Amino acid sequence: MRVLDGGEHGFATTRVDALLNWAKKYSLFQYPFVTACCGMEYMAMASPRYDMARFGAEVPRFSPRQADLLWVVGTISQRQAPALKRIYEQMADPKWVLAFGTCASCGGFYDNYTTVAGIDKVIPTDVYVPGCPPRPEAVLDGLMLLQDKIARGDRTPAIVKPREDPAQAPDRLVTLRKSDRSAP
Repeated sequence: MRVLDGGEHGFATTRVDALLNWAKKYSLFQYPFVTACCGMEYMAMASPRYDMARFGAEVPRFSPRQADLLWVVGTISQRQAPALKRIYEQMADPKWVLAFGTCASCGGFYDNYTTVAGIDKVIPTDVYVPGCPPRPEAVLDGLMLLQDKIARGDRTPAIVKPREDPAQAPDRLVTLRKSDRSAP
């Protein structure tokens, strides 16, 4: 975007596609396809504590025809794959897909004939958020990564990297001593 000096009144110029991509990145209409245990983490992500509304992805849609962001949450079986593909085809264009959790990203620890080894075998996937379940911060990072991809017009798949901050590491455990607990 350029700001031009027009005497008393300055004005801004931009390309139309850049303006449209900016608008799309803050108006994501999501459709959750929840199949397994990561669904609990998805519900936590949709709560006010993490406030997905500030990223423009607040209210889930109940029809894929009204959505442009598909959250695939959990394991996809071979029998669910045609339904997932049909839902993807019913979505409005342009559409994006976020794989939520290790099972959606690569099949998880299920290595058998009934499980799809990653949703990219069924539909194109834009962002992968690994974890079992993924931390809420990682999911928000994935949503922001998708927004950056939308703003740039980038359709190459991306993987959310774990945060380097040790306080955010998933293996950090806090143990309470008996003296730290409140008395009943």
